[in-house]
Amino acid sequence: MMRIISGKYKGKKLEGFDIEGTRPTQNRVKESLFAMIQNEIDEAIILDLFAGSGNLGIEALSNGAKFGYFVDNNQKCIQVLKRNLESISEQNAQILELDYQKALDYFSNQKIKFDIIFLDPPYSLKCFHEIIQTILKLNLLNNEGIIICEYEFEQFEEYPCLKLEKVRKYGYKNIKIYRKINREID
Repeated sequence: MMRIISGKYKGKKLEGFDIEGTRPTQNRVKESLFAMIQNEIDEAIILDLFAGSGNLGIEALSNGAKFGYFVDNNQKCIQVLKRNLESISEQNAQILELDYQKALDYFSNQKIKFDIIFLDPPYSLKCFHEIIQTILKLNLLNNEGIIICEYEFEQFEEYPCLKLEKVRKYGYKNIKIYRKINREID
């Protein structure tokens, strides 16, 4: 069972731990992750790019994020995500049923930028480098913003405008947190 672990919605149950093709972030991993980023969340605009049930983005909203964008292209995930947001009466959220590439283009066209981006794609995609490059090329991350990557096995490049701030391992799950360190991307 998934629960919101902290903030104004602490203790509320979330649906979606059993959606085929997803692997929700375990509560102990989520608790550790949010302890690492607690000073980043207040008033942040967040993107949960492979949202699934919305577990990470909803936790951020519970802890004071200003607005959350949730993206997934799985219709069952979208239905569960809608119910999870309705169960906490959260109005500061938008759900987009799109694949991640179209979603990133949409945000660029709308001139929406983020303070926190959660990247937790299906492990089989192996797309972190491509997604991070696209985020940087489209300038979707605010200066000093962070990208949080949850992965199993993935090769990461070095990015001249991102600083790797934290790396943690939790069994087979790994987390990397990058921070944008300059204003403009070439």
